[in-house]
Amino acid sequence: MKRFVGKRILITGGTSGIGLATAERIVAEGGEVAVTGVTQDHLDDAGRRLPSGSLVLRNDASDPDTAKQLANKIKDQMGEIDGAYLNAGFGQNMAVEDVDAEGFDAMMNVNVRGAALQMAALKPLIKDGGAVLLTASVAPYLGGPKGAIYAATKASCAAMARSWARALADRNIRVNSVAPGPIETNFFDAFGSDDGDADELREQISSNVPLGRMGKAEEVAAVTCFLLSDEAAFVTGSEYMVDGGMTLR
Repeated sequence: MKRFVGKRILITGGTSGIGLATAERIVAEGGEVAVTGVTQDHLDDAGRRLPSGSLVLRNDASDPDTAKQLANKIKDQMGEIDGAYLNAGFGQNMAVEDVDAEGFDAMMNVNVRGAALQMAALKPLIKDGGAVLLTASVAPYLGGPKGAIYAATKASCAAMARSWARALADRNIRVNSVAPGPIETNFFDAFGSDDGDADELREQISSNVPLGRMGKAEEVAAVTCFLLSDEAAFVTGSEYMVDGGMTLR
């Protein structure tokens, strides 16, 4: 299957985890990618794993000035793009009594403001008939006792996707979100590191997943690539759960 031949896709937060798995699948299906990240080890790893000609860019979504800088780099080096996957983000556990302005702003600035400013800057570069995708989460549906702020940021991503689906429909640009459950990535390690032994935590989480295990980045990438491809030509304003049934009621 070669769904991305002749297509150019930008993936923010694309140097590790779900973003990198998506990028690798896109290039395997004939596409060109640009990925962004902030951690040097991840940037180096993405540079090794992606083919020559791929753009691997340092870009910090927490800095409001970098959205226009990113758009300018994409315009100069790729021109118009067929899709943008706004995936840059991070999470941390915060008990109710531990919420402070610094921690609140840190997550909101990357997960919500970063995506909003990137969308504003990139909109002119996305071709008519293209696709936009945001990473939401199952967190807003689970009510984790330490996850209120992270869940709020991800609920915002899903809400922005629905609004942008309306706003960009006249250009036939589709906008959707994907909501991963527990996925085996470095993101999960960072998010769960304050809750004790990592293996014990994985077992605890897996016991709450009907399919009995954590997911893989490649399994989420299968869904993200569908939503970014022309196969999803009549899908917009939707939120796709990739959670092994964790949000089943």
